[in-house]
Amino acid sequence: MAHRKIGYNVSEVYGEIAPAFVRYSEDVLLGEMWRREQLSLRDRSLITVATLAAGGMTEQLPYHLHLAMENGIRPEELVEAITHLAFYAGWPRAASALLVIKEVSKEQPDNQL
Repeated sequence: MAHRKIGYNVSEVYGEIAPAFVRYSEDVLLGEMWRREQLSLRDRSLITVATLAAGGMTEQLPYHLHLAMENGIRPEELVEAITHLAFYAGWPRAASALLVIKEVSKEQPDNQL
């Protein structure tokens, strides 16, 4: 059985200007890739958060941090992963990602750091 469907507002954000991007995002990335069972949703979230942080793509982090917590990753685990990543991806990128984690965790009363 495939993993649950991942919700996202791709259509709302990009629908008017990039319908093909919406289709690929919803059908392929979120519809197929995220639902493959070879990795757990938790693992996929951890990989995604680490990749976004390593690439300095903090604009995409809030959504994926929320999703990671939905998928069972605790905020302190996210902090530990990013701290570990600092040595491989760079201190400034890790510091930026940690600030995003701090803000997102404030929105989650059950997941305070």
